[in-house]
Amino acid sequence: MSTFDPVVPPQGRAWVAWLLRVMGWKVHYSGLPTRQGVIIVAPHTSNWDFVVGVLVKWAMGIPANFWAKNSLFRWPILGPWLRWLGGVPIDRQASTGMVGSAVQAMRQARDTDQVLWIVLTPEGTRSRTEGWRSGFYHLAHGADVPLGLAVLDFGRKEVRLVTFIRLSGDAEADMGLIAQTYAQVQGAHPASFGPVRLRG
Repeated sequence: MSTFDPVVPPQGRAWVAWLLRVMGWKVHYSGLPTRQGVIIVAPHTSNWDFVVGVLVKWAMGIPANFWAKNSLFRWPILGPWLRWLGGVPIDRQASTGMVGSAVQAMRQARDTDQVLWIVLTPEGTRSRTEGWRSGFYHLAHGADVPLGLAVLDFGRKEVRLVTFIRLSGDAEADMGLIAQTYAQVQGAHPASFGPVRLRG
């Protein structure tokens, strides 16, 4: 477990934290170590992940944006609601330079001392995959910001965001370290959680 003095302390909503406790969930979070960074959430194996994730975001008080597939934003009510939650639409089928744009946004936020954290689900889908998408890695390493490892453990009914690392650029070594955090973690559908490694 990483220890740090939070630069961005928790500013959560007490009633949401209470609701999660009533639902049987425990949340472990002490704040963010810097004003800019990337958070990955895993395992991602169910639609319930989003519901729990939004509640946890409010309970923790994390000032963060998240990427979601652009088709979700086309719905009249859902789209504006997702944007209100902090959603940013992305086109998974096109090479739009999203990572490069996000790296630049991170650097600008650092130059102006603005808070900017981006939350991603590196698996990219609820179905089992043989590895994670590499966008989160290139973003965190390219912007030279911490990577927060958020654990969504349905087995223990816990959400933990206590580990933050700096990527070295050695992807194999870094992913080995990340895999340790997600070992013995159970998603809503355990069989859908594939190996923790980059697939491209």
